[in-house]
Parts: sequence; C-alpha cells; structure tokens
Amino acid sequence: MPGISKKAASVLAASASVALLATGCTGSSGSGASDDPNAEATITFWHGWSAPAEVKAIQENIARFEKAHPNIQVKVVGNINDDKLNQALRAGGSKGPDVVSSFTTSNVGKFCSSGAFADLEPFIEKSELDLDAIIPKPMLEYTQFEGTRCALPLLGDAYGLYYNKDAFEAAGIEAPPKTWSEFAKDAKKLTKAKGDSYKQLGFMPNYHGYETVVDHYMAQWDHAYFDKGGKSNIAKDPAFAEMFTYQKKLVDDLGGFEKLERYRNTFGDEWGAKHPFHTGQVAMQLDGEWRLGMAKDAGVGFEIGTAPMPVADDEVDEYGKGFLSGTIMGIAPQSKKQNAAWELVKYMTTDTEAVVSFANAIHNVPSTFDALKSPDLKAEDGFKTFVDIAQHPQSNTPPASVNGSTYQTTLQDFGFQYESGKAKDLKAGLEKTAAQIDRDIEQAK
Repeated sequence: MPGISKKAASVLAASASVALLATGCTGSSGSGASDDPNAEATITFWHGWSAPAEVKAIQENIARFEKAHPNIQVKVVGNINDDKLNQALRAGGSKGPDVVSSFTTSNVGKFCSSGAFADLEPFIEKSELDLDAIIPKPMLEYTQFEGTRCALPLLGDAYGLYYNKDAFEAAGIEAPPKTWSEFAKDAKKLTKAKGDSYKQLGFMPNYHGYETVVDHYMAQWDHAYFDKGGKSNIAKDPAFAEMFTYQKKLVDDLGGFEKLERYRNTFGDEWGAKHPFHTGQVAMQLDGEWRLGMAKDAGVGFEIGTAPMPVADDEVDEYGKGFLSGTIMGIAPQSKKQNAAWELVKYMTTDTEAVVSFANAIHNVPSTFDALKSPDLKAEDGFKTFVDIAQHPQSNTPPASVNGSTYQTTLQDFGFQYESGKAKDLKAGLEKTAAQIDRDIEQAK
C-alpha cells in the first residue's frame, strides 16, 4: 500500500526534521494524565494516509470506536507527514493533535528520548495489557527506546521476495532460493543480455534500486548494529563485511555497477504500473507486502511467486525471517485529554476487529497475534508469505537510536561508495563509518 510503503524509500531522509524535537517538546507525560476518561471529549487524531481507500478505512474504524465509546468524538486529520507532525508537537498548544501516528519507525528513538510522544507505560499498566502476548516481538522492539515505550504498532510491513514464476520455469529453476549463494546462481540464470544492456535482469542489486537498501539486506544476516555499550558494531561484527562483500560481488557478476545503473535508469516509477517487476525487466524483487496487490492491479502477464528473502548460507535454519517496519501510534505529550486519547490508541492497535478490518482494507500486515491468525484476515495467495514473515521470531528491524536513522544514512552512504568502487578498502571504510556513527550519536545526546 503506497501510503505506508513510501516510507520504505524515504525513511532515511525523514529523521532530519525530527532532530528538532530534542529541544522543542514540552508537555505532560502519560503518568500526568488527569482527564476523566468517562467525560464527554473530542480528540484529534493525525495520520499520514491520503488515498481514498485508506481514508475510508480509517473513518470506518473511527465510527466503530465512537459507537463503543459514545462519550468520545474523534476529529481525524489525514495526510500528515513527519515534518507537519514535528512542527505541531514542538509548538504545543490546544490546536495540535491528541493522538499521533508516523510511518517512520526509525524515528522512534528520537520520539521516545525527546518526549515528542508521551510515555505509554502508565496507560498500559492501568489497562493491564500483556503486550508480549498481544504483539510480535520485533514490532514491540521498534516501538520503544531504552526502556521507554512511547508508541504501539498500527499495522506492519514485512519484506520478502517476489519472483516471476514463468521466468523461473524458463530458466529451469524449480523453487525460490533459500540461501544467498543459491540466490546469486539464480540471479545469473535469470539474466538475459541485450547488447550492452539487458532483456531481463535476474535481480537489481544496487543500493539505489527499489528497496535494495543496506538495512533490508542486513535483515537476512545475524547481526548487531551496536555493542552492549552502545557503540557502533559494524566494523567488528563480521556479518556487515560479509553482506557488503556479497552485494558487491553480485553487482560485479551481474554486469558491473555502471551497466546496472544505466539499466536502472530505464525503470518506471516504483509506485506505478511500469515498475520493473511488473514489466518483466527484473525477474526477482525485494519488496513489501503491498507489491502483490500493485502487481495484480498492473495486470502483469505472468504468475507471481512470493517467498522469504534468502539467508546467509550458514544460517539456513533461520530461513523465513525478514525485515519489518510499520506505522507507529502514540499520544501527544501536550494533550489535555490523554486518557481519552489512550482509549483510541488502545482500540486501534489491540482490538482484533479494528486491526483486521484495517489490514484488509489497505493490504498491510496485521500487528497483533490474534489479527494475524484471524479467520477474517484476507490472506490471499502470496500474502500469507508476509503474514508468516511478520511472525517469524528472527524477523527484525534496525534498532532505534537517539538521533533517529542518521546511523543508517551514514552506513548507506558508505554502501554507495563501496558498490561503485570509489571506496576500495572495506575494513577501513567500515571502521571510518563506525567512528562517524559514534560521533553523531554522542553529539545528539
């Protein structure tokens, strides 16, 4: 679903504005909520969705909520990006939102540490919610930072492998690859040259490719971005060097960086009908659950297969995991109606009917165990792959940081340098990048 999925392409840039929150947020925390939850109240909910089907789904859930809570009316404001949200939270006052949401999971560290979102723990304790029994572990992890839970997940995105079954059959490939070595062999088999370009490319490995960014790759290796002391671990953890080495070899084996970049520049828009997977320009695609519906809407002329992305060759027992992200939801700290706001947050994020109906409407992955297993969930052919990835115990997302996604941007920038051949010493490059990450985090504290 483009409303959520666009964050996958822009998440690294989104943290720039949120940095302003560190010095600009004031207001009461959740523990200071004093409004009567049974009193008549009107609360304002800001969200980022804008497409008609998305807005309709939000309104339907709000209508169900208001029916169950007749004393609470909800004013809904859509198409709110993080810039608008941050400005309102910094300004404070009565005209801002009571309930807030964001597509940018990488900003949770900043939201929680700066007080941009209220601490939800007092509300959770009062409601006696056992979140471990309600929400998958990776989603719980990306909605808190250093022990402060300032958000809950509102639907999720799971990333996996899309493949052209017709192209697989023509190449004599019987099943999707489970390991990265198998993946490299299949990518070569599926690649067909056309002059100095391609008739069909097995896979676009470049970091500027759609969704083939560093953190999506890294999800398929056991790794740790930071050590126990909070220092960058990318130069010490061999998984990072292994991933960068693998990706660079894949780039070289499929034609080289420059040739691949020329071909990439012929691709259609990521969110349009001319996406390269839709048109058959690439036979395999790393992407989120929304791609299935978009490909079918585009009327592709081949059978689509879905599977988890491959894993490191020595970690095949973890096959089935993937990268997770999603929408986060919380309470504005300056809200004077935090108890009423909490009732909406709790309903939207933990009520099974609410989560399932919303997931069905916008084709995203549910964010609670009960919703993931609900018989009412429309798990069409291919979609179940992503439902399973969301529940896999080894699925993961980059850890939150006090400066948002800055460390991911820094690592991604090194990736661009390394894949293009501008940076040739991988070890020295990772060490330099780790030092920069540590300096940036220290300055943000």
